[in-house]
Amino acid sequence: MNIPIYQIDAFANKTFQGNPAAVCLLDSWLPEPTMQKIAAENAIAETAFLKPLNDGYEIRWFTPEIEIDLCGHATLASAHVIARHINPALSSMTFYSQSGTLTVTVEGELLTMNFPSRPPAPSDIPQLIVDALQIQPTEILRSRDYVLVFESEEVIKNMNPDVAMLNQINTDPGGICVTAPGSDVDFVSRFFTPQAQIFEDPVTGSAHCSLIPYWSKRLSKKHMRATQLSERKGELMCKDLGERVSISGKAITYLQGTITL
Repeated sequence: MNIPIYQIDAFANKTFQGNPAAVCLLDSWLPEPTMQKIAAENAIAETAFLKPLNDGYEIRWFTPEIEIDLCGHATLASAHVIARHINPALSSMTFYSQSGTLTVTVEGELLTMNFPSRPPAPSDIPQLIVDALQIQPTEILRSRDYVLVFESEEVIKNMNPDVAMLNQINTDPGGICVTAPGSDVDFVSRFFTPQAQIFEDPVTGSAHCSLIPYWSKRLSKKHMRATQLSERKGELMCKDLGERVSISGKAITYLQGTITL
């Protein structure tokens, strides 16, 4: 069996920036253990699997360890593959996922995803997490992931979590998203995942499902610009749509090939 595969740098203007994602095109679903093994073999944050359905595609996302319910950068990467390599005439596309129907529109090089809004609510947090971050947040919130708010971009940029300490957490905390007002953009963030093969995610589209409603309310703005301050960095254009959010960015093809099973 031959499976077309692409590796895309999502939320990037050029290669070696943004967040890499693999995209595999299927005619029918593979067994879940096989998809999990492919994701582990790819050894990047997420691998998206696409299967045609009606007027769009079913989409599933796998990290090297588990299947997840929503991934922004791998959805952006999938839309890039379809728009640049499969059907350049498309101006929009639909993905059917565990998190509902997701649409992506194409305007030149810009891809805009319509995702569910996941506003974070005040939360408690294990003291171990705060100790590992070595600085007290001004707010502690949670939706799918923890959202920890700090005073400035410099705090986020210079944060150096104790990875060994965070990996001692004996329950799954989800992701830990740290965020603050930006100096040149509306807000900045970083995203850590304890106990995962890839500890810091370069650009986390799904985290912005929580960051956008939070910062929209705090800043009294609907349209915002954001930067994820990982080593690779990523630029995102964001809009609060109420029960939905839009997340826009660019993507670059890094490689394309064939998986042989």
